[in-house]
Amino acid sequence: MTKLLDQAVETARNLPADVQDDIARIVLSLAGEEREIITLNKAEEASIALSRSQAKRREFATDEQVRAIWSKHGL
Repeated sequence: MTKLLDQAVETARNLPADVQDDIARIVLSLAGEEREIITLNKAEEASIALSRSQAKRREFATDEQVRAIWSKHGL
């Protein structure tokens, strides 16, 4: 390990855990390691579970509903 990297790691040790995790993800990404960086909260997990169950039942938005959402977001 270079002196600069060693200094950076030592400095990071004194930062809050969430900041340390952010730094670790960046370093791993630069080193070519693919890691999951998205952490979902309970509401997001529930929303995805609901969407998956709707898809299993083939309950999809109509073309009109999709166009309305696109229009709402300027697409």
